[in-house]
Amino acid sequence: MEKIDWNQLRAFLETAETGSLSAAARKLGLTQPTLSRQVASIEQNMGVTLFERVGKTMALTPTGLDLLEHARHMGAAAEALGLAATGRSQAVGGVVSVSASDLVAAVLLPPLVRKLREQEPGIAIEIVATNALSDLQRREADIAIRHVKPEQPDLIARLIREATAHFYASEDWVKLHGHPRSAEEAAHLPFVGSDRSGQFLGYLRQHGLPLNEANFSCYADHSVAHWALVREGLGIGVMMDEIAHDTPGIVRVLDDVPPVRFPMWLVTHRELRTSRRIRVVFDALAQGLMEHPLGTPADESLQPVKP
Repeated sequence: MEKIDWNQLRAFLETAETGSLSAAARKLGLTQPTLSRQVASIEQNMGVTLFERVGKTMALTPTGLDLLEHARHMGAAAEALGLAATGRSQAVGGVVSVSASDLVAAVLLPPLVRKLREQEPGIAIEIVATNALSDLQRREADIAIRHVKPEQPDLIARLIREATAHFYASEDWVKLHGHPRSAEEAAHLPFVGSDRSGQFLGYLRQHGLPLNEANFSCYADHSVAHWALVREGLGIGVMMDEIAHDTPGIVRVLDDVPPVRFPMWLVTHRELRTSRRIRVVFDALAQGLMEHPLGTPADESLQPVKP
């Protein structure tokens, strides 16, 4: 058997984890034919069959299952090596990836990236717009902006501040429906929903709004699309105050309803504390997110997450 190629091993691992060649290819930034060739190559080099096609999915064979745990250990060791090497890099230049929710990535990050590029032209920023929590330990991103405190002890987190959100509607919507101020006035008004599972409705009810499914004129589970529907006058929506403040044609409604409050955390892996370029980006983002005129500064310390 030839020595195992790391790219082929990653192809095996991601295909096993996702169960799909196309999903694994997207995650690794490859084309599906390239990934398929890498999987075929590792099977040929090892002289075994690792996968069987079951419809559109790739199912592990018994041999593949036996070898998967060994491959995971090798993958974890390689990731730890990469983290340690990155953490010891003193070069200011290079690429730093930052993950954030789709709306934060689209609205709050671009001006911060522009300012950072002016100060550090050798650093390129990759924005990963996702509403899922990026796995920093698997290097899906170097830095993450989150609204929940991370729990993993290997992560470093800084609480930037407590952000607030209120209820907003478009100026055209207010002309048509009036300016509701109390929760009771919202009972028969249209809202833009964020899911059809009832989770968002349940949250609004807990917040004191007497709503039901009939109140929702439309739904969008991604914040950018949700906010676009609000701007088009399709209903009331909830939005971070700094984003709503900078959006023309938007009016705050339900003024008597308490604001939604949530934390903004900046998170990275502890091995990256000694990487100059990642520390530069981390500090610049922390400062920029705290400096917003509607924001309230919070604890500036950089602390590991306690298990």
